[in-house]
Amino acid sequence: MSIRLYKSYTPGTRNRALSAFDEITKSKPEKKLVRKNHRNKGRNNRGVITIRHRGGGHKKRYRIIDFKRNKYNIEGIVKTIEYDPNRNARIALINYVDGEKRYILHPKNLNIGDTIISGSGSPLNVGNSLPLDEIPLGTSVHNIELVPNRGGQIVRAGGTGAKILAKEGNYITLRLPSKEIRLIRKQCFATIGEISNNDAFLVQSGKAGRTRWLGKRPTVRGSVMNPCDHPHGGGEGRAPIGRTRPLTPWGKPALGIKTRKKKKLTNAYILRRRS
Repeated sequence: MSIRLYKSYTPGTRNRALSAFDEITKSKPEKKLVRKNHRNKGRNNRGVITIRHRGGGHKKRYRIIDFKRNKYNIEGIVKTIEYDPNRNARIALINYVDGEKRYILHPKNLNIGDTIISGSGSPLNVGNSLPLDEIPLGTSVHNIELVPNRGGQIVRAGGTGAKILAKEGNYITLRLPSKEIRLIRKQCFATIGEISNNDAFLVQSGKAGRTRWLGKRPTVRGSVMNPCDHPHGGGEGRAPIGRTRPLTPWGKPALGIKTRKKKKLTNAYILRRRS
C-alpha cells in the first residue's frame, strides 16, 4: 500500500506517482472468476455519445466480486491478493473449505493465510461479514448493504471505511467516508475493517498518455470554445463567463449546484448531508 515516486528522467516521469504494488501476490486472475467486459465508451444503443470524455484505453476483463458475502458459516482462507483494473481497491481470492473460490474486496491488514467467515454470530475480526446490529459502536466497516440481501453497495473504494455511531430501534447510524451521516437498517450486512490501498488518491499519471490508457479522453474548458459550442464560449481574448452563473454545455446550472432530487424517498434516512 505504498506509492512509488519517480525522478524527472523524462517528461513522462516528472510528477509521476504510481502504486508500488507491494501487496500483490499473483499477476493473473482466477480463470473461472473472470468474464468479458464490453465497455460502452460513453455511447448509447445508437452509437451517440451521451457521456463525454470516455473512450479508448486498454482492454479489461471483469473480475466477479462477491459483494453479497452469502456463504454463511463457511470458513474461507485468503489465498492471494490481486490487482483489479476495474477499481482502485485490491481484491483477495478466498478458498472456502467446501472447495468454492470467490473474490472479495481486500480489507486492510488481512493477510495471506488468514481465515474469514460471514453470517450472524461471526467473530469480530477484519474481513468477517455480519449484520450491522451485531457490530459494536465505533467499528470501521465497508461494503455496506442498503437493502438486506442485495449485496454491498456503498463504501467500496480503496482506503475507505464507515464508522458506526449509534443504534436505535431498527436503524443503525453510520458516518460515511463523505462525512454524510445516514440511517441504515440493522439487518443489512457489512464487512469489518477498512479497504486496502489507502494511498490510491495520491496516484498521478505524470503524462497524458497514461490517462488515455485508462480510457479517459481530453477535457476542454468551455471558455475556450465558440459560442455555438458552449455558453461560456466566445469573446475577445480571455473573456469572463458572461452569464449570471456557470453553466453546462446544455445551459443547466453547474459548479456546486445540488443535483439530488428534493423529494427522493431516501432523504428521510440522511441525518446530515455530505458537505
